[in-house]
Amino acid sequence: MTESKPEYGVLIAKDLMVPMRDGVRLATDVYRPAREGEAVGGKFPTILQRTIYDKTAATFAGPAEYFCKRGYVSVVQDCRGRFNSEGDYYHMANEALDGYDTVEWTAAEDWSNGKIGTFGTSYGSQVQSSLATQAPPHLSAMIPVEGPSNIYAYGLRHDGAFQLKFLTAGFWLGADSKEAAADPEIARAMETASDWLQTMPPQRGRSPLALLPDYERWVFDFMTRGDHEEYWDNPSFNIEANYLQHSDVPVYLVGGWYDSWTRAMMTHFVELSRRKKGPIKLLMGPWTHGDVSVSLTYSGDVDFGPTASLNGNLAEDFGGWRLRWFDRWLKGIRNRVEDEPPIKLFVMGGGTGRKTEDGRLLHGGRWRDESEWPLERTLPTSYYLDAAGGLGLDVPDINSSATTYLFDPNHPVPTISGNLSGLAEVVPMPEGVTGTIPPSARRRNLGLPGGAHQAERQGGFGCSPPYPHLADRSDVLVFETPPLTDNVEVTGPITAKLWASSSATDTDFTAKLVDVYPPNADYPEGYHLNICDGIVRARYREFTGKADLLKPGGVYEFSIILDPTSNLFETGHRIRLDISSSNFPRFDINPNTGQPVGRHTHAIVADNTIYHDAAHPSHVVLPIIPGDPIS
Repeated sequence: MTESKPEYGVLIAKDLMVPMRDGVRLATDVYRPAREGEAVGGKFPTILQRTIYDKTAATFAGPAEYFCKRGYVSVVQDCRGRFNSEGDYYHMANEALDGYDTVEWTAAEDWSNGKIGTFGTSYGSQVQSSLATQAPPHLSAMIPVEGPSNIYAYGLRHDGAFQLKFLTAGFWLGADSKEAAADPEIARAMETASDWLQTMPPQRGRSPLALLPDYERWVFDFMTRGDHEEYWDNPSFNIEANYLQHSDVPVYLVGGWYDSWTRAMMTHFVELSRRKKGPIKLLMGPWTHGDVSVSLTYSGDVDFGPTASLNGNLAEDFGGWRLRWFDRWLKGIRNRVEDEPPIKLFVMGGGTGRKTEDGRLLHGGRWRDESEWPLERTLPTSYYLDAAGGLGLDVPDINSSATTYLFDPNHPVPTISGNLSGLAEVVPMPEGVTGTIPPSARRRNLGLPGGAHQAERQGGFGCSPPYPHLADRSDVLVFETPPLTDNVEVTGPITAKLWASSSATDTDFTAKLVDVYPPNADYPEGYHLNICDGIVRARYREFTGKADLLKPGGVYEFSIILDPTSNLFETGHRIRLDISSSNFPRFDINPNTGQPVGRHTHAIVADNTIYHDAAHPSHVVLPIIPGDPIS
């Protein structure tokens, strides 16, 4: 037997109220294999999903039925405070203990054989990893897809900056809260997220979130707790601090190069591989957040070719891929998934560079199997910044060289695209439409996830005429190589090392890696494709979690950790590094005042200076993969 077959019907018991250790009960649907309308006797392995997005939605009910028909009991649960579950909702905070209690409740039921597998994307990934920090005895296998490992360090806060998707999430999650369901006025008030991005920072009690005190509490806690404190050590927030006690079970991690949790998924893989027998495996594609399970071959405005989707890669749907993993570890079916390479990753690039029929850049790419991360054959290579805007291998040998730009918080660099997720708002019901469209179906992104030409665009959040290339802005410093004479593959973690100063006591520095296409008939100005980016808040430059303000004019060393990536820069292209001080609305805007984060009262313009001389050799370290990158 190589695969479980759909040989059962489905019998659903809805809204079983499962008690947690503190007495709060969580609404849980149980899907049991059935024949002729009756549950089949005996014990089955279980697949568990926990969600904040309504357990009855097709996203969760569909997979539950899929596995149930193939001889699994499926358990789907609304997390604490959401939909039919009791308790107060506080984003992410309760999932470690609630997850443990749910796994062990499941294992004790008379239909359970004691083997529990979990899967889920985004929040559905976080609930798995956090419960695994508690090592429930009956957790047997996991598939975390695109989720966090340490939300203070990167993901929610991001090396000091705050990801504004967690402000907008307060609104769009609030739109389908219990309170909004009971009061249409509250629901309508949640349709204003983008308005509040324009009036940063919002104040407690003075935004529509005040109508939802539980939601307002976690949003403002996330936004204003800039220093590391015991609050951030909650195992539901900081999985990586608990890897030692993390369950040692087979784990298949899934991520995307344009997902907002890329760095976190790589951390999971490295640290769990180092500590656990597992096996631990990783699938990393060119996807944006939540697009793994569908047949998309593109991210944003960029297409990666017919094999880029999960279906195109594995010749099976996402359900079938997950089924093989659970069949092996929950049913003992010898399908040899453990013998597959630890990593399957997608190397972006190598396409024609022309426009597809759908109007996207054909960047191309291919899959490759690997054994470790970072790759052992990596050659970390420093590319140095120079005064003329060059990016090269030569270490600066001049005594004094620097470039200064003005950073005006009232005119930030707009987020054109990138590693985005959840940066969205709920739009009002269309006029004249009868019936009800749920908030989740009225959500609109405020940034373009994925790859895109780095130029302002009509309708883009924060963009305005004449819609310049970002490279033409005076507050974006551009450093690029000459046209490449050979293909260069960059695969691995990336760090920009800058020596910089500011006229302010606090500011931000951003770095973005760009693949610059030469002009062609479809793109006569060329195409500036964002590959990955990062940010650091100056007061948190030491990565200690404690604020240390700058002395205006003092020169400091900054490390900007970009999201890891895999990209082939082709002959004739240029490798470019953009340096600036804002990326809005992906990140909050630093007011340059040094006031408490998320609570500033005004903003000032800062003179920010990047140094590139012998004593201050600012550079980016690229993980170059030697050999023929086309093979």
